Amino acid sequence: MRKILGVLLVFHMVVFAQVTDCTKIFEERKSELQREVELIDEAKQSFEALRAATNALFTQKEEALAREQAKVDAVLAEITQKEIAIEAILKENQEILATIQGEKENKLRETYNKMKDNAAAGILEALTRQEAAGILFTLPPKKVSQILAKMNPNVASEITTLLSKGPPFQ
Repeated sequence: MRKILGVLLVFHMVVFAQVTDCTKIFEERKSELQREVELIDEAKQSFEALRAATNALFTQKEEALAREQAKVDAVLAEITQKEIAIEAILKENQEILATIQGEKENKLRETYNKMKDNAAAGILEALTRQEAAGILFTLPPKKVSQILAKMNPNVASEITTLLSKGPPFQ
């Protein structure tokens, strides 16, 4: 029995020593884990601060971009308005030019229509062939034939060739 008691005592000491060692190991491991948790918390706080700074910078850049986009839109709207105004002025100028051109042709036509055939033929022979054809093109066919009949035959044939091709006379 003493032997059993001795064995039990030794067993008890070994078990108690191991429990003490386990507790000591758990305590050491617990402090290591707490340090790691603290490091993770610090890293998490740093990450949150970085994310907040990044979000603030991103928001600031978006606002700056929105302001610049508004400026670009304003300039584009202004350009569009000016373009519309220029197109209106251009259209008006084209109408005025067409009116002036029509009046000029009417005056030329009336002038040459009222002119004697010999005088008209002499003037038209002195002009370039293209100009002469342009003027004759506006006159009635009867007047054109009378003027061409009074011209030098070579000049009349050149002008007739241009007239047959039609405007623009080149």
